[in-house]
Amino acid sequence: MRAVVQRVLSASVEVEGRVVSAIGPGILVLVGVHEADTDSDADYICRKVLNMRPFPNEKTGKAWDQSVMQRSFEVLLVSQFTLYGILKGNKPDFHVAMTPAKAKPFYASLVEKFQRSYSADSVKGFFGKRWPSDNASRLTLTARRCSVKIYVNRLRYLSLAVTSNIVFIQMRGTGSPD
Repeated sequence: MRAVVQRVLSASVEVEGRVVSAIGPGILVLVGVHEADTDSDADYICRKVLNMRPFPNEKTGKAWDQSVMQRSFEVLLVSQFTLYGILKGNKPDFHVAMTPAKAKPFYASLVEKFQRSYSADSVKGFFGKRWPSDNASRLTLTARRCSVKIYVNRLRYLSLAVTSNIVFIQMRGTGSPD
């Protein structure tokens, strides 16, 4: 299982021009499910995402010091099979991602884990339709181990540490709560 976590001031998922899920300040989590993922993988991702400390502590001024739960912020989980894209020749291939028929109930159980571990009202999830084709897509090629920063604008970026593979990222957000 892979998760790309982005701090946001707000985030939403739109399908056919209608908002189907939205949060205020918190984290947007793009979740890729591998065909071999198990409940223990979901437990690990849930624990790590909810306890990671991407937010500053307003009392002490210390950066990277508080979790989404400590700040009482929200979580938006969005399924993203393209996180398991690999390159076959010059063509992206997603065969190692869990099939939609298996991924949908697995993803629903992941959302429930997050809700039980934190708060049902603070965690929202979305699984489903294809992203609109006009959304910005990013393709990352890596050789061996490396870290990559993808700048969304001057103030926001994604930081990824990956091994030899390709990751497509489609993202929509509105900044980072600092």
